[in-house]
Amino acid sequence: MSLRFAPDHSGAWNEMFSAPGEPRSLYERLVSDLQGFSLGELRERADSLQRTFLDRGVTFAHSGEERPFPLDLVPRIIGSLEWERLSQGVAQRVRALEAFLDDVYGEGRAFGDGVIPRALVTTSPHFLRAAAGVRAPNGVRVVVSGIDLVRDEVGNFRVLEDNLRTPSGVSYVIENRRAMTQHFSALFSDHRVHPVDSYPSRLYAALRAAAPPRVSDPTVVVLTPGVHNPAYFEHVVLARLMGVELVEGRDLVVRSNRVYMRTTAGERPVHVIYRRLDDDWLDPLQCRPDSIIGVAGLVNAARAGHVTLANALGNGVADDKVVYSYVPDFIRYYLGEKPVLDNVDTWRLFEPGVVEEVAASLEEFVVKPVDGSGGKGIVIGPRASREEIEATRRRILANPRGYIAQRPVALSTLPTLVGEEIAPRHVDLRPFAINDGREVWVLPGGLTRVALGEGELIVNSSRGGGSKDTWVLSDEPASFGQAQVPRSVRSPKAARVESGPRQNDEMASAAGEQ
Repeated sequence: MSLRFAPDHSGAWNEMFSAPGEPRSLYERLVSDLQGFSLGELRERADSLQRTFLDRGVTFAHSGEERPFPLDLVPRIIGSLEWERLSQGVAQRVRALEAFLDDVYGEGRAFGDGVIPRALVTTSPHFLRAAAGVRAPNGVRVVVSGIDLVRDEVGNFRVLEDNLRTPSGVSYVIENRRAMTQHFSALFSDHRVHPVDSYPSRLYAALRAAAPPRVSDPTVVVLTPGVHNPAYFEHVVLARLMGVELVEGRDLVVRSNRVYMRTTAGERPVHVIYRRLDDDWLDPLQCRPDSIIGVAGLVNAARAGHVTLANALGNGVADDKVVYSYVPDFIRYYLGEKPVLDNVDTWRLFEPGVVEEVAASLEEFVVKPVDGSGGKGIVIGPRASREEIEATRRRILANPRGYIAQRPVALSTLPTLVGEEIAPRHVDLRPFAINDGREVWVLPGGLTRVALGEGELIVNSSRGGGSKDTWVLSDEPASFGQAQVPRSVRSPKAARVESGPRQNDEMASAAGEQ
């Protein structure tokens, strides 16, 4: 029996089909190939893939349990022209955010020019006064970024949020591609797909480029909170693929504002730290004094210019979801350009009269805490219970600065193998960008996350989400049947903004990933 795709009644943009049984041109060959399999054959391949992930340690921590990261066999395809626009938009956004962060912890021109209120920035939960004056020699504060995109109901990509602290997920991009080429190589036969395996070398080169001056051969390390961090697998993979040491705080020591790594052959100077733990836990002398997973004196060593922290201290202020609403203004102000990618329509609740109007019609909004991550604290008004609505109303009225409201977006869908059927599920996209000080390079594709629950809109792995291999075509797909060799609401009146010990285990987990 040929494979059948369940109909999509979500009202969202369907990535694969323009109408029932009518695949979009990008997907014609893929749909034909998939229909050559039975559902049982697909399920066997999916089960084999999950066993491979478990054997290889491609896992994530959920509720204290290591689980194989779910990878769906149906890939996502993005055409070359659309990807060119997306990558330009992501790179533009990163450049503007770099300029904003440099300004925030430097001259503060944007405050005086009225681009963004100073008090809004300094009251952000992630604004870090200790970051003032701490700057990499090449000026890069955001070596690695993950910019979350969603496709709206009419097929336009919009930016959902920015992740400039410790964005995670790129290891799954690399492992997903490896697994798909091993277990489902036939699907690649009619498409020229951009490879993703150059990411580690790009990252390593960017980290070396950020090293202190007059260091001819800088030592780079990856700093992890430890094995209890949900993204520990990624830390291991990136360190291995870059050929650098993976260290914990106890492996480093600071003397005379210089950082050393303890090894069996003695102490070795460290010049660049790709850190995967949050600011709060990084240095007990400057941040949380109870941190036992950080390194005492690390901030002063960075300020003295003897070590570079990537990503930089204080980047979290740009991840604040109120600050997110100003990014189109940053692009115009710092770059003198028109934004390539629009934001999701957003309401700033601290502005006069806005919180009252939003509170009166919460059923029409998605409400998010400004410092939330991993889907935590999000209330989707159209799906919330009366009790959730009332509790949210009380919270936002008591603390308008702590929340934003957005128009609900019906995330686009893609057919996904779920149980015993191929059914539509909602997806987003996280492209990863690397800034080496000369250019912002965007990894072709990024991580497509998929919400595996029917109707679920939150795609994070902490909420049971999975992923898909994301194919960016190096040109438009081959002609049908011609094989080629693959290369590996309604809006309210309010104005919207457009477009070890147990303690150690807890700290390692709380150190967090985005």
